[in-house]
Amino acid sequence: MTKNSPDAGGPAFYSLADAAWILGVDRDEVSRAIRVGTLRAERRRSRLVISAAELRRVLDGGAR
Repeated sequence: MTKNSPDAGGPAFYSLADAAWILGVDRDEVSRAIRVGTLRAERRRSRLVISAAELRRVLDGGAR
């Protein structure tokens, strides 16, 4: 049985450092965006992570 998802096999969540690399900004910019509410993050096992869907939203222009 195959999965018909366009991002099948990719990670569901990214660390702040990975998200910064994907977005092409410094890790501090990612932290600031989370603090002011521009970027949504959640805690997973006491780590702050960003979902792949949230990164796609930001990369597509940031429309909520």
